[in-house]
Amino acid sequence: MRWDQLTRNAGNDTTAGDGGTGGNAALFGADSVTTRTFDTPEFRGITFHEVRARSIVNRVPGASRMPFEWTVNPYRGCSHACVYCFARKTHSYLDLDTGLGFDSQIVVKTNAPELLRGKLASRQWQGAHIAMGTNVDCYQRAEGRYGLMPGIISALRDYANPFSILTKGTLILRDLELLQQAARVTDVGVSVSVGFVDEELWRTVEPGTPSPLRRLGAVRTLTDAGIGCGVLMAPVIPFLGDHPDQLRATVRAVAASGATSVTPLVLHLRPGAREWFMSWLGERHPQLVRRHERLYAEGAYAPKWYQRRITRQVHELAAEYGIGPAQRGVPRRIPAPPETSPAVPTQLTLI
Repeated sequence: MRWDQLTRNAGNDTTAGDGGTGGNAALFGADSVTTRTFDTPEFRGITFHEVRARSIVNRVPGASRMPFEWTVNPYRGCSHACVYCFARKTHSYLDLDTGLGFDSQIVVKTNAPELLRGKLASRQWQGAHIAMGTNVDCYQRAEGRYGLMPGIISALRDYANPFSILTKGTLILRDLELLQQAARVTDVGVSVSVGFVDEELWRTVEPGTPSPLRRLGAVRTLTDAGIGCGVLMAPVIPFLGDHPDQLRATVRAVAASGATSVTPLVLHLRPGAREWFMSWLGERHPQLVRRHERLYAEGAYAPKWYQRRITRQVHELAAEYGIGPAQRGVPRRIPAPPETSPAVPTQLTLI
């Protein structure tokens, strides 16, 4: 591994959304890595590399399509093991395998909460929006053991710093009270990723995630608690999850969950993810390999005509089921309760 090949460049704490090494900036020192395995069913076959990171707030490259500038990613690698995950390439920067290694070699930045608190306290920090879950899922199974997110959310709450979270993990419900506290003082956006509700497809392409219906149950819980939650309908997988009946079933389930919005996103295949996905496709659905090769012949993204077709279908279904126009889940702020609170509980309302 390249722990010892990463040289420090003092004062530089920016990386490619945690997707690279930010030039010569070290992610952590070689002497700060502790490797652990746990012989429990949920972690069997997974190796954790505990590190003391040197930075945690990462700048997204200007050329990125992402609608935010700053990210926090407390983990590298993801036990969700989604065969299409675009973040697989990031493991190659540490000479880790982007296939099974990405699923089972998890880097844990154990000092993430204290690093973030220090950054937010800095005079140079201007309180910009921070996005989480944009590289790998911050509520993957490892979070159940390491518990980094409560400290991260608490720091953001204490500095009233706006933030958003995207996740496939139902573990976010553990931190519901912290999210409510943060939403009283700053803008908090939460989105849950559910690309389809087809159980057979879920078990083969997202084997380490909670089921789609469990995720939608988390959407209902969050929304009922006053945290408006959108659904990122991602990915819509060509020829496997894009049949009109599949799209309808997914949007209908999203609407029933009380989601504030639904935003479709067609599968994209960046280097690293492309090779792993196509290998999986050749084993599971060899008859579809040529169709995917033709559809993605021009690069990582499906053709515009295909993306527009899926977007139009989902928009129409969203309107039919009463969700309204598909849009990104907007941040919500819960009003702070009055200082003289009544004896009976007051229902939370949204602005």
